[in-house]
Amino acid sequence: MIRELREDVERSVLSPSATLAARSRGRVRPEAECEVRTCFQRDIDRIIHSKAFRRLMHKTQVFLQPEGDHYRTRLTHTLEVARVARAITRALGLNEDLAEAIALGHDLGHTPFGHAGERALNTLMASDGGFRHNEQSLRVVDIIEKDGRGLNLTAETRDGIERHTGGAPASTPEGRAVHLADRIAYVNHDTDDAIRAGILSETDIPGEIRCALGDNYSKRIDTVIKDIIEESAERGDIVMSPRISFVFDSFRSFMFSRVYSDPRAKGEERKVFGLLEGLFRHFASRPDELPDEYCETARADSPRRAACDYVSGMTDKYAIYLYGELFIPEAWQMR
Repeated sequence: MIRELREDVERSVLSPSATLAARSRGRVRPEAECEVRTCFQRDIDRIIHSKAFRRLMHKTQVFLQPEGDHYRTRLTHTLEVARVARAITRALGLNEDLAEAIALGHDLGHTPFGHAGERALNTLMASDGGFRHNEQSLRVVDIIEKDGRGLNLTAETRDGIERHTGGAPASTPEGRAVHLADRIAYVNHDTDDAIRAGILSETDIPGEIRCALGDNYSKRIDTVIKDIIEESAERGDIVMSPRISFVFDSFRSFMFSRVYSDPRAKGEERKVFGLLEGLFRHFASRPDELPDEYCETARADSPRRAACDYVSGMTDKYAIYLYGELFIPEAWQMR
């Protein structure tokens, strides 16, 4: 079989620390292997063909309703993470397919309106344990997709999705590569978008950061990726060197203070909370109005969990449209 030939190639070519498809811990529901694709390649296809993946195109990254076509969305962020993760894992002889599957699935549970939406749902779900997009991403692939059947992904892909941010590190080197790739991608592309929006200029970035990482977007990404590859090869884990890690953390802190809290990036957050709160409370109190695929969750878990699943999966535009349909008199709506 073609799949078995590919598995043989992995055994002969990849690093001893790589996660081999033939040694996967398997799926929650056992199923026959594909004749052509490895289990991780199959995960990639299942994620790409999911409804949640398609919706990423219309979900905000940082800037709410930006004017212009060149700002990142949650989908373009996901693709950039995948490319960075593949560059790292390829150079280190790790399993690119697993890294790509994790990267493509890592933000499937993200809310509309970027991190503003996540903060809103975390507040609204406080009595139910809060809301974290990595946990929701796992919920999407395990439960929500395919009308409640989930995508039945491999244990390694699921682990990487759940652990791509915060808490314990992923159990595979490929998952740990995605964790760093996510940080590299968002800090750098959010800087690029902030410059495009006029919030920053290149010279606003502290000199020590530009000196250590580079004086433009491409150089900074190149510097950090090369550092990870060199340091990881030497130390046997997926890490940055102490110097670059310190500078990169400073860069990330700079972005939080200058961009992520800037009124032009955050100025609409109050409205986001009000909009998502209205939708959440409406469906939590009227679960019979939820789409059919969420009704079982309302019965088996709770109407609040079902409402959270539904609202968190919406695109920005659909959330705005539905809020208007539910709460704004038709004569007042702009057509």
